[in-house]
Amino acid sequence: MIYLDNAATTRAKPPGVARAVLEALASYGNCGRGAHEGALSAARAIYETREKTAALLGCPRADHVCFTQNSTQALNTAISGLLGPGDHILSTDLEHNSVLRPLYRLREQGAAVDFVPASKRGNLDYSGFERLLRPETKAVVCTHASNLTGDAVDIEWIGRFTREHGLLFLLDASQTAGVLPINMDSLGIDVVCFTGHKSLMGPQGTGGLCLREGLEVRPFAVGGTGVQSYSRAQPGEYPARLEAGTLNGHGLAGLSAALDFLRETGTGVIHAWEDALARRFYEAVRDLPGVTVYGDFTLPLRAPIVTLNIGGLDSAQVSDELAERFGIATRPGAHCAPRLHRALGTESQGAVRFSWSYFNTEAETDAAAEAVRVLAREAAEA
Repeated sequence: MIYLDNAATTRAKPPGVARAVLEALASYGNCGRGAHEGALSAARAIYETREKTAALLGCPRADHVCFTQNSTQALNTAISGLLGPGDHILSTDLEHNSVLRPLYRLREQGAAVDFVPASKRGNLDYSGFERLLRPETKAVVCTHASNLTGDAVDIEWIGRFTREHGLLFLLDASQTAGVLPINMDSLGIDVVCFTGHKSLMGPQGTGGLCLREGLEVRPFAVGGTGVQSYSRAQPGEYPARLEAGTLNGHGLAGLSAALDFLRETGTGVIHAWEDALARRFYEAVRDLPGVTVYGDFTLPLRAPIVTLNIGGLDSAQVSDELAERFGIATRPGAHCAPRLHRALGTESQGAVRFSWSYFNTEAETDAAAEAVRVLAREAAEA
């Protein structure tokens, strides 16, 4: 199988990830639930993972890295914990349902939400942020890069905009953490939400949110923390404030190993290789008869994603053909990004997404391009 569905989850992991998980399974106790060596080894390792995550994403305090199961849980925690009825929130048409559905739920509770529209090419009109701004606007919540097209958002521009207007800036880095540069401190980002199993190349069931100092987030879940057990309320200090229940220490051990690989290899090196493969594929398929590629490949920063359709073929049919006939794994359908599909005009057809990781090769990329060429020729001849 040629695996080109890395925007959903990276299948190939750095060699140390599985080893770290196995070692943790054999040795960790429960972090924060005792003073014996098993509990302490888990606590030490998890704190080291906080430090590595903070260093990667420019979070000034390691204790303000709060772990969750994934970016969906992190985004729900941040959105519901900072925003509420009466607030006005700005977002974009590029968003994943992990942002959209919490915002729609807030709207039902009395908040107001506006979305900066995307063009048919998938680009944002940044003047829309100023146009939609209101006196009661409290926050901008947006993705760093579309999981559908790979187009990156200018977060430096949004950071300036939010600072100028005294707004909160919540960033969904699901597709970019570990690939595109993020320094939340210098960019004025209040919250960065991330997942471990995509571009960070760690295990599923890991993720979290990085918070700037002084931010007061209402807990999304409350329960056991191992500290202040006689209090009826969740502890107020981070990270316990947002970490009710037992953490996935075994998974976080794997994430720690993945973060070591990113640091040792260099995120710039990783991004350059993934970007080169995606652009190699794009150049090979962009002019094929009947093939439509979505997104803006003139942008200097992109996630390693190329999404396309072949004629009027349903995206699920194309993806199935790629898997069954050519052994190529892709992702068809709506990609949990309904507003952007609407903007692109692909609501009924969906689209086929190819996405790369550092462990993919040029040979795999060329084989995928050849498969698209074959399917496009057959569609034209049918």
